[in-house]
Amino acid sequence: MPIANPVHNPKPNPERGAGILLHFTSLPSPWGIGDLGPEAENFLDFLQASGQSYWQFLPLGPTLAIHGHSPYMSPSAFAGNPLLISPDYLLRDGWIKADDISEDPEFYQYLVEFKEVAAFKETLLEKAFATFLKTKQQQNTFAKFCDNSPWLNDYALFAALGEKHSGLPWHDWPSELARRDPQALAQAGQTLTKTVEYHKFIQFLFAEQWQELKEKADLRKIRFIGDVPIYVALNSADVWTHQECFQLNPETLKPEYVAGVPPDYFSPTGQAWGNPLYRWQSENQPNETVIKWWQWRLQRLAELVEIVRIDHFRAFEAYWRIPEAAETAEQGEWIKGPGEAFFSRLEDALQNLLIIAEDLGTITPAVEKLRHRLGFAGMKVLQFAFDGQPDNPYLPWNFTSPNCVVYSGTHDNETTVGWYLDVNVDDSCKERARHAANSDGHTIHLDFIKLAYASIATLAIIPMQDVLGFGSDCRMNWPGSNERNWAWRCAPRFITEEITKMLYSEAAFYNRISDCATS
Repeated sequence: MPIANPVHNPKPNPERGAGILLHFTSLPSPWGIGDLGPEAENFLDFLQASGQSYWQFLPLGPTLAIHGHSPYMSPSAFAGNPLLISPDYLLRDGWIKADDISEDPEFYQYLVEFKEVAAFKETLLEKAFATFLKTKQQQNTFAKFCDNSPWLNDYALFAALGEKHSGLPWHDWPSELARRDPQALAQAGQTLTKTVEYHKFIQFLFAEQWQELKEKADLRKIRFIGDVPIYVALNSADVWTHQECFQLNPETLKPEYVAGVPPDYFSPTGQAWGNPLYRWQSENQPNETVIKWWQWRLQRLAELVEIVRIDHFRAFEAYWRIPEAAETAEQGEWIKGPGEAFFSRLEDALQNLLIIAEDLGTITPAVEKLRHRLGFAGMKVLQFAFDGQPDNPYLPWNFTSPNCVVYSGTHDNETTVGWYLDVNVDDSCKERARHAANSDGHTIHLDFIKLAYASIATLAIIPMQDVLGFGSDCRMNWPGSNERNWAWRCAPRFITEEITKMLYSEAAFYNRISDCATS
């Protein structure tokens, strides 16, 4: 039985298959960060050769230093990350010259040094823009892209105004701009014409390179699994442009309550993320502006990927509301979310997407019921399975439906080897994991791959770190911390023929080579 679709969604279901979780920033590259260039195509070849049919990655939006370059705190839910634009393809397409990248920048190949990479990429993008202004290269294609991207004007003006005001958040801009006075916006647009055009051009480059990569994935029958954070950053084009969609104080334009979660596996005091909450209701009725904004968001995602993981899905049933001034997230409370009725209004926008609901954390029967009624696939994480409870839902033999995606771990977890070596993980958990896999634990990462592949879950997704058997120094994110997050990179020497054959062999043995992967 394949992953179920939402009601009335005609999009084809995924077949039983396997895939890899690896964000683009972690790809090999000589330019300090993974991108949409040649190494992304090489990774598609690796996926195809190793019997994988799915590539899952993190959100694609721009990232900011102030948020540690977290892809979950983007200034736009619609724009692409300029750091992912490939210098190799800028050179190939004539936007920059060979001299612009002739000197080896000698970036560290195992971690992204975001400050240095951002400066390097910005220099190249400015040179590409100068070429665009001088040569009018692809002028018609650029104009068509702008016409077909209704989010672009607001995002580009937001980015330009942010630079003009030295990075201040939009609610600290002059009042007429913060409150979007039409005359003030028009004047700002005229004054900042070139900067606005620059940000539009960057998004054009991202779109062109993304479309090329997407076509290459389609040729190899590789499906993309994207990731959409339920919340957006306060200092974003989305909140600035659609203030009526969010719970903001009308005087300060700042949130009185913020999003987060209560104490859980990842944090004993919970997490206060700082995102503004949606204004789901308007005069006790569904807020039509929020519904429309989500329709636009999902339609944009459908342009980029086939499947979307909705991060923190449980907040649609009930969300944790934390006073903005609270010292810890423990001081929050559960507030009823928009529920099934909200998704019924998104039916058209869901026509071209399949949904994976991130149903981890504090999950209640009501959350499970909502996901089941919507037909969304849930998540099963093996690292959560071995607490000694015989009815633990993450144990592979307790999966009750194929309509789920099984992971060894996620970007928020330790690597599997890191988990196994962690002194804070009880030895009894490790013993149960060894028992489940009939293993001595020496290749625990391979044991978890086999457990995932052997399960009834339609999809099995393994982080690249677990494919390679890497330890905690290669972890992608430490929730609640800002230290060295999102920076791990995979050097090309680790993606070997031996790894390729191992993955293909296991995928074939456990019947996870789909028709797509072999055609």
